[in-house]
Amino acid sequence: MPDVPTVRAFLSPSHEELAARCGVFTEAEVAPLPSPEGDAACRAQARTLARLLGHAGWLHPIGQPDLRACCLIRETLAAASPLADAVFALQALGGLPLVLAGTEAQKRRWLEPALAGTAVAAFAMTESDAGSDVAAMNTHAARDGNGFVLNGAKTLISNAGIADFYLVFASTDPALASKAIGCFLVPADARGCRFVKAQVLSAPHPLGEIAFEDCRVPADAVLASPGAGLKLGFATLDRLRATVGAAACGMAERALAEALAHVRARRQFGQALADFQLTQLKLSRMATDLAAARLLVYRAAAEQDGGQERVTVESAMAKAFATEAAQRIVDDAVQLFGGRGVLADHPVDRLYRSVRALRIYEGTTEIQHLIIARHLLRGADAPAPA
Repeated sequence: MPDVPTVRAFLSPSHEELAARCGVFTEAEVAPLPSPEGDAACRAQARTLARLLGHAGWLHPIGQPDLRACCLIRETLAAASPLADAVFALQALGGLPLVLAGTEAQKRRWLEPALAGTAVAAFAMTESDAGSDVAAMNTHAARDGNGFVLNGAKTLISNAGIADFYLVFASTDPALASKAIGCFLVPADARGCRFVKAQVLSAPHPLGEIAFEDCRVPADAVLASPGAGLKLGFATLDRLRATVGAAACGMAERALAEALAHVRARRQFGQALADFQLTQLKLSRMATDLAAARLLVYRAAAEQDGGQERVTVESAMAKAFATEAAQRIVDDAVQLFGGRGVLADHPVDRLYRSVRALRIYEGTTEIQHLIIARHLLRGADAPAPA
């Protein structure tokens, strides 16, 4: 359960109550689920988790959107099950663009089932030559009467193969690069939409490649018109980056809790491992990093919920610091466990495999630092106030 007192200044009483309820739910319904063995089991469990979260109402804050609630939920889920956190995150990535730009008809068809957990969403932006450089995407959308015909391929797409619908970013004119990118709602069973193959991570996560081969979509499948797609994609990522930091905090919290229990019980050279000053140094650093990460995360979410139009820098700081801090915390936990910490069935080893991806997806740490630095440099170049 999130450490509410640390971030209470950014929360309302209703958020504190939600955090408590989510903790009870997660302990009872999510924590007992076994870690899936193999890609097929992971995909089956991901769909089960989507239904479970939707039925219990935990996906509803995505539709409001209430980013502080989303952060609290992700932090709680990630501590118990990184896969459950990923399921929530992907419903948010697929649902928030509909909240921001969808028509009422599109919301009825896709958003409402996604928030109920009966439809699984996927956010299809990344390509083999277009990761951080999104404008380099080659997937093309050609006008065809009132609709479009899509051709191209997407890779490293979470929920590929299990999604019911994809939010597909494609260019209508490669010569115009980012100025011609649109976003299209594509049902997974649309003719010409094909699941190519699974891409298996070291941690359970439904990932894969999809292809579009003369895949025709009607006019009402356009979520963002050509030229507005990238803006919608970036607006979505800006809002959700703080929640990635929250997931990192959840994994770090679990790692710290496991480490604390271990060093209190483990004896070496005639005394508890916790009595060694080097152990205490690690624990102190882990706890301080985690507290700082939480403050950055919930500050960014609170600014967004409070109506601030852009939280690009706040979210970049939250994601960059929290994910890097979580990596350090989990690594320290593994070190404190010694050989036990690298056994495949140990919780801290599973966390080690899961936390690494957070520093990459939804904008790498390096990209976040570029965002922050460019903001600072623009400020430095501005004329001084009179």
